[in-house]
Amino acid sequence: MILAAENDATTLSDRVFETLCSAIVEGDIPAGSKISEPDLAKKLQVSRASLREAIGRLEACHLVTRKPNVGARVVELDGEQLLEIYHVREALEGMAARLAARHMTEQEIDALRSLASEHSRQIEQDQSDDFQQVGDLDFHFLIVQGSHNSRLINLLCDDLYHLVRMYRHQFGMTSQRTQPALAEHRAIVDVIAAGDGEMAELMMRRHVRASRENLERMLQQAERFE
Repeated sequence: MILAAENDATTLSDRVFETLCSAIVEGDIPAGSKISEPDLAKKLQVSRASLREAIGRLEACHLVTRKPNVGARVVELDGEQLLEIYHVREALEGMAARLAARHMTEQEIDALRSLASEHSRQIEQDQSDDFQQVGDLDFHFLIVQGSHNSRLINLLCDDLYHLVRMYRHQFGMTSQRTQPALAEHRAIVDVIAAGDGEMAELMMRRHVRASRENLERMLQQAERFE
């Protein structure tokens, strides 16, 4: 585990948090594993105080649970919990898309359109269906940021998206609806650019719902083979 690179805008605690967050999300620190403060502090060569602050932030992001006299552990997700997250995403991201249609600047919309085009090129070049790992959440992240609503940004970008990424890495799940999802992304960009908040919300809710229904099918299929 390598401590995140330092820059002028980050504190040591920020770097410890980013390093541990990436390690948890990508499975380098396995789900359910106990976090040993002495071992991690020694490995990262940081003080216990900086480490505790970072672990507190991980707990706030629901990546870590901490109990008195037990210590901190990485959360364990199951399929039912992930489906609950998608139900919440449908409502919150629909709202974010509506607000983005009202508040996104031309520069932000251009960045969103460029990202959607880049994802299409990557899929075509790689001939891959692994769209989930290419950047699906990055697209949603930009829309949530474009809502200019700090509460939504905190709930989705600083909380739920970490858990979704963790689950995807943990179970190696890929999307079976790559091309439809890409087409939906392009259509969502168009209605946001047109300033149609009502349609943006409707299309985003349908988009997230379709992803959830696809996930449900994959989970049911996996259960049959257990």
